[in-house]
Amino acid sequence: MGKNIFLLLLTLVLSTIVASSLERRHSHGVGKLYLTNLLKRDSTIDNNRHFSSAFDNLDLDKFVLSQKGLKHKDKIKRLPGQPLVKFKQYGGYVTVNEFAGRALFYYFVEAENSKSLPLLLWLNGGPGCSAVAYGAMEELGPFRVHSDGKTLYRNHYAWNHVANILFLESPAGVGFSYSNTTSDIESNGDKNTAIDNLIFLLNWIERFPEYKNRDFYITGESYAGHFVPELAERILHHNKLAKKTLINLKGIMIGNAVINYETDKKGMYEYHASHGLIPDEILEQIERYCNFSDKALPQSHECDDAINVAIADTDPIDLYNIYAPLCPNSDDLTAYNTLNKNSVMFDPCSDDYVIAYMNRLDVQKALHANVTKIKYNWQPCSEVIANWTDSPLTIIPILKKVMANGVRVWIFSGDTDGIVPVTSTKKSIKKMKLPVETPWYPWFHNDEVGGYAQVYKGNLTFATVRGAGHQVPSYQPTRALSLAKYFLAGTELPNSPRHKIIT
Repeated sequence: MGKNIFLLLLTLVLSTIVASSLERRHSHGVGKLYLTNLLKRDSTIDNNRHFSSAFDNLDLDKFVLSQKGLKHKDKIKRLPGQPLVKFKQYGGYVTVNEFAGRALFYYFVEAENSKSLPLLLWLNGGPGCSAVAYGAMEELGPFRVHSDGKTLYRNHYAWNHVANILFLESPAGVGFSYSNTTSDIESNGDKNTAIDNLIFLLNWIERFPEYKNRDFYITGESYAGHFVPELAERILHHNKLAKKTLINLKGIMIGNAVINYETDKKGMYEYHASHGLIPDEILEQIERYCNFSDKALPQSHECDDAINVAIADTDPIDLYNIYAPLCPNSDDLTAYNTLNKNSVMFDPCSDDYVIAYMNRLDVQKALHANVTKIKYNWQPCSEVIANWTDSPLTIIPILKKVMANGVRVWIFSGDTDGIVPVTSTKKSIKKMKLPVETPWYPWFHNDEVGGYAQVYKGNLTFATVRGAGHQVPSYQPTRALSLAKYFLAGTELPNSPRHKIIT
């Protein structure tokens, strides 16, 4: 009895530690819903593997509404504190369910030569994290937020150099996206998110008809390892049902992606041990006593004890980039700049700057956001979605289906991420049992090794990005942009410094 009480108290304490860590460091693209389930032994996420026939046979025509005049209304004149730029920006809402009053918020950045470049959708994961917060404002968007929380500066390695970029806050309850039906916000899941994302795209393309036949790519990171392939599967399915190309999908690319639950867990603890974060004995105990083949499986006390030690050992660092500094606890937005004299590529307090900026009324007005005056503050990861009701144990069958339909698939991995590390992704790809076309090799950018790559038969490329954390474009913006260029061009990453560089 005494041991059980001790274990219960230890679990409660460690759960509090996990929660406080999330609160301190925000979520970096992995939301509380998934991270708690990834780190702890128990899970409220179910294991539904397939979309129901009701979603397969959905009459999409009923959900595609008139978009007349809305593009003009969505045009952003200028964001507060924004430097001058030559490209166009748009922001606004697309209704995905009139009956429920459900609408998703988007931010769209055209390339300067927009007519000649493809359309690229970026999704962040969580589930429940905002593509405007991370993708747009901290990773591949054209601007980043100064430490004053009021002004913006240019990201010179933004991906709108190579594509027209669409950032989507999804599902409802994320960022500025909303629903007038309370149950939509309190509970969501993979199936609903995929169909809402598809309905959003079909309506958005009606609003921006010049992109209707444009080459289209879906990209994202983290739990978008679910969202991106699931949306691709929906597009392919409904293209087939319609007997025409509704959306001209050419490729998908996912980074540090949640793909396969069992290998995500095993690979994470292997990475922690191999990088000196946890002792070998704890890894051995996890490998001996833990069974990650099903989220719902009760684990032994020996497994629980080992995982609790692993959590306690890694809590003092930022697992999203194991070598990065932490943002100090402070109400002063400029405190980090004052306290830290070391030069860093990415400011660990960026979440705080973005939160301050996005909650300004003048910013929301410029973005055409928060038109319904939602009752809670905008957050990078949703604090109102309480339940995630369906999440497949593995996305591998969907990836294989997408690849079999001729869609190019790239998976990339920042090699300093400790949440969904390179060891997890390599294990997941190994389970796909694909023949190797181009063996493992270093790829180059600016005469340096940008990472390593391997190409598989059947439309799959795997690439690491050297020195990047969970949000690859934040930590290694030049290498991330190079990765995007080669992905969109459909060519292998360069295998020597003298290789012809794509411009």
